[in-house]
Amino acid sequence: MRNSMIFKALFLSTALGSVPALAQVPPTDAPPGPDNAGNPYQGGPFAEAAKSKIFTSPDPLTPQPAAVNPANLPDIGEIDASQLPAMVTQESANPKPEDWPAYGRDDYQSRYSPLNQITPENASKLQKVFVYHTGSLVPKGKTNKWAAETTPIKVGDSLYLCSATNDMMRVDAATGKEIWHYKSGVSYDSIPYTAACRGVVYYTSSTVPEGQPCHNRIIEGTLDMRLISVDAEDGKLCQSFGHGGQVNLMQGLGYAVPGQVSITATPPVVNGVIVVNHEVLDGQRRWAPSGVIRGYDAESGKFVWAWDVNNPTDHHQPTPGHVYSRGTPNSWTAMTGDNQLGLVYVPTGNSGADYFSAMRTPEENEVSSAVVALDAKTGEKRWVFQTVHKDVWDYDIGSQATLFDYHADDGSIIPALIQPTKRGQTFILDRRTGKPLPEFPVVEKPAPSPGNIPEDPRSPTQPWSDTVPRLGFAPYKETDMWGISPLDQLACRIKYRQADYVGEFTPPSIKRPWLEYPGYNGGSDWGSISYDPKTGILLANWSNTPMYDQLVDRRTADKLGYVSIDAPEYHPGGGGAEGNGAMGDTPYGISVSPFWNSFTKVMCNRPPFGMITAIDLKAHKVLWQKPLGTARANGPFGLPTFLPLNIGTPNNGGPIQTGGGVAFIAAATDNQIRAIDMKTGKVLWSDVLPGGGQATPMTYAVNGRQYVAIFAGGHHFMMTPISDALVVYALPEGTK
Repeated sequence: MRNSMIFKALFLSTALGSVPALAQVPPTDAPPGPDNAGNPYQGGPFAEAAKSKIFTSPDPLTPQPAAVNPANLPDIGEIDASQLPAMVTQESANPKPEDWPAYGRDDYQSRYSPLNQITPENASKLQKVFVYHTGSLVPKGKTNKWAAETTPIKVGDSLYLCSATNDMMRVDAATGKEIWHYKSGVSYDSIPYTAACRGVVYYTSSTVPEGQPCHNRIIEGTLDMRLISVDAEDGKLCQSFGHGGQVNLMQGLGYAVPGQVSITATPPVVNGVIVVNHEVLDGQRRWAPSGVIRGYDAESGKFVWAWDVNNPTDHHQPTPGHVYSRGTPNSWTAMTGDNQLGLVYVPTGNSGADYFSAMRTPEENEVSSAVVALDAKTGEKRWVFQTVHKDVWDYDIGSQATLFDYHADDGSIIPALIQPTKRGQTFILDRRTGKPLPEFPVVEKPAPSPGNIPEDPRSPTQPWSDTVPRLGFAPYKETDMWGISPLDQLACRIKYRQADYVGEFTPPSIKRPWLEYPGYNGGSDWGSISYDPKTGILLANWSNTPMYDQLVDRRTADKLGYVSIDAPEYHPGGGGAEGNGAMGDTPYGISVSPFWNSFTKVMCNRPPFGMITAIDLKAHKVLWQKPLGTARANGPFGLPTFLPLNIGTPNNGGPIQTGGGVAFIAAATDNQIRAIDMKTGKVLWSDVLPGGGQATPMTYAVNGRQYVAIFAGGHHFMMTPISDALVVYALPEGTK
């Protein structure tokens, strides 16, 4: 009966094409309310089914182990927003052409540089100029968790960057000579799923005079939950910031263990407020530490505000005996600040326990897998745009929002926002209101519902942005199954038939696996996109990697050893961020794997597995689309084929565009960086990197010479070689 209802919904979707847009949080068959949510710490309606025989949920007021605050920092006090000094204009507001002063180059996070020395005519002459090593590598005998994902910034004559474990460095931008190196002291035990630091923030103080220590500062958030501020000139801690240059961000989060909560993305500074988000390790438990978003004074490090999803009117730090609400959606990727509107755009994920939504509150359902605009001075929620309703597919938003000024047909200029997603859907919003631009409407289409888990019905509709070309392919058919031999293809066909699959948003199932396509590593992820404001061209790379998932009841999860990281019984491999998870405090654990031939480790869907696409946003059309990545470092059984076949590989790390009409990207699992002609998509030049290029490159100039830099740190999840190398290229001196 349930399957017939799903097929009926799919038929309606096909027949109707689309339906008028509903409210951004559409009605559900049985929306959870306060009674359904139950008491988060003392049972609730799912208490019996969620009971584990091998672990119990720690009380959130249990004192934190000393290892979660390794610097032994005291609590930080509060400051009222009215006392914040006015922020001076920052380098990222209007960057010099030769600089790259922010993670995405400018306040708009455009990943576009006007530099034009490198062109389609001369890009083939690019050569390596220097390689800088951070010194951060996997310790001998330790499990590989490395995935640096770093994009350096450049201001003046210097590059500033961070290592995979949060050391910060200043490097001469022309020679690669190290000027200073700040040792963060992050320990291996504090590394969550991934050792990553995407970048640092360059901030100019409005209270410290020019020429004095810490007038210009380098700021980062760390894997062990510290906010650190050092002098940009010499790398010494800014003593007037926090406690001797550091702030403890575990304050108010309640019980956690090292590695459960961390920061990997750059915290934006908006009108003098450092806005901090953090990653909460996926797949662990429903009542995990809070995903609270917080603001701190960029001058003093004092607390300014909090946005706590289930306590939306209380913007203060918790009083003794209280913690921020547990298990709320967290935001782990880079946020985007808007100084003009005084907003910060927060890409969110799911509540604790990604694949089961029945225990979520209405407040959590409203803001999960969404873009949330917060007032940067108060933390007040201004608007919400949701990209997936009642998400149980781990479609959290991994891409940073890119801002741009949209020139409408009537001559008006609309402050707009581009939000890519793992679904391959790209939403274009008015950043004042969160509503889709009239030329880029969003429609609600029927989705498979109510689903296969009676107590957890799915949303009957989901949002689609049909006027922006999709970064993805059509739904799978059995005839699409692929393999390196007829036997492999047969094995994949059998797996396909054994799974539930009724197209996108196939509901979770406990009786048998379900096929999730796009997968949680599909579409656009942490690399985000590049946008050229002069041409209106959006450049995006994306992955085509389905997943094979199945819910398991609590008794089975216990037998399989799925245990939350904060339980005494936890052992490495017992459940993690990307794969099998305990989903403690709920009735189910989750089994997750790629949809591949488990023997050959080759995906069951036919190539390409990764693409790069150039879109003329104004014309709503694809200019060109190409597979991204060759088979040279990939193959069956994890062995490289050394073949230059451009099959398209899974990819993570984003692209950049330049004024010379050349784009640069690494990202693919063939460990190469490429220069691409923006008019045609033709690869103009490539080079093999010393490690995987799962980061976004950047470009800058010194004394009129243009350089291109990529951090080739590799990535454990992408199974690419680990390295600590920043590789920098340029044209030979005198090249025209």
